[in-house]
Amino acid sequence: MTTKIKAGVIGDGVVGTTQIADDAISQAKIADDAVGADQLASSAVVTASIVDDAITSAKIADDPAFSGTGSITLPAGTTAQRPGSPANGMIRYNTTESSMESYAGGAWKKMDTTSYPILADFLVIAGGGSGAGSALVGTGGGGAGGYRSSWNNETSGGGGSSETTLSLTAGVQYTITVGAGASYGPSGANGSNGSNSSISGTGITTVTSLGGGGGKGDGSGLSGGSGGGGGYTAVGGAGTANQGYAGGQSIYHGSSHYSGGGGGGAGAVGADAPDTNATANHADNGGGNGGNGVASTITGSSVTRAGGGGGGLRITDSNTTPGSGGTGGGGDAAPSSGSYSASDVAGTANTGGGGGGASSQLSGRDGGAGGSGVVILRLSTAQYSGTTTGSPTVTTSGDDTIIVFNSSGSYTA
Repeated sequence: MTTKIKAGVIGDGVVGTTQIADDAISQAKIADDAVGADQLASSAVVTASIVDDAITSAKIADDPAFSGTGSITLPAGTTAQRPGSPANGMIRYNTTESSMESYAGGAWKKMDTTSYPILADFLVIAGGGSGAGSALVGTGGGGAGGYRSSWNNETSGGGGSSETTLSLTAGVQYTITVGAGASYGPSGANGSNGSNSSISGTGITTVTSLGGGGGKGDGSGLSGGSGGGGGYTAVGGAGTANQGYAGGQSIYHGSSHYSGGGGGGAGAVGADAPDTNATANHADNGGGNGGNGVASTITGSSVTRAGGGGGGLRITDSNTTPGSGGTGGGGDAAPSSGSYSASDVAGTANTGGGGGGASSQLSGRDGGAGGSGVVILRLSTAQYSGTTTGSPTVTTSGDDTIIVFNSSGSYTA
């Protein structure tokens, strides 16, 4: 009878690998479950030590779990290289079709590999309206350009709610239109409306903000994104719902003193021309202030835009007070005497601010031009394609990329 040596009789470290002949221990001589994972040194079994096809599905426990944060690579091949005897539940990458596929219900089927949506927040501001020119009866300030926002639950203009984030499609080009501010209101003429700004493209509903309303010197202000201020005792123009507020009303103070209403802003109505003192030619009376704009942090810091223009005066050398532009780029009304430059009464560029009204009965004194609009997109940097036209300014804030269009262009997602 052959006597076998039991493991318990051999001291630790007595038999080393150098004392075992090659192929002396075969798989048949190792009892089932004799070697557990806790008996193998770390990295003792490497890929090179495993015979081809030695590990089969039968030797892998049910529901294997993979650690780490990377990925696993599935088999890939052409349609002709599909398994000859497929079984339900198989998955692979088909290089002929450039898609994932699975075998289910007795047939190979394409798996849904729809791209993740590209979510982009926006701020769209139109061009501001211009203020009315001199030699009219109470010159209204220009209204701010319409203001629409989806960013961070911030309000849109006119007290509107934040809008829905855009869902863009990879490879689609989206057209960005930045509206110009209205040209100045020349002496003896009313102001005019600014131009619209928009985002448009396949698969989205076009986002359009309306140009600000022009200020009037002989009647009601023009309607727009925000309304223009009125002249000659008339009311201001209406603003557009969820974009901006109405302009203010013109007032007659007596003794031929008229003052224009302030242009509406994205954040507040244009003020009516104040008439708080019984003396017509008094500093407490004057043009209405432009309505304030709305602040947004879409670029990473708080910036106020889309203020209305201030209302002007009729009488030369009047003691009454010209209206101030609203915060956010609204232009101040011109003084009733002395010289001033066009920039003194214009709405600020790329804020959509309304232009200030001119003052005095003298000819040659112009109302302020409206400020141009702006379109801003903000999306995850991981989803930013880098494909633009129109030379926008591109910056980052946290995990996001911000694209600021100060002039028209495009973005391809």
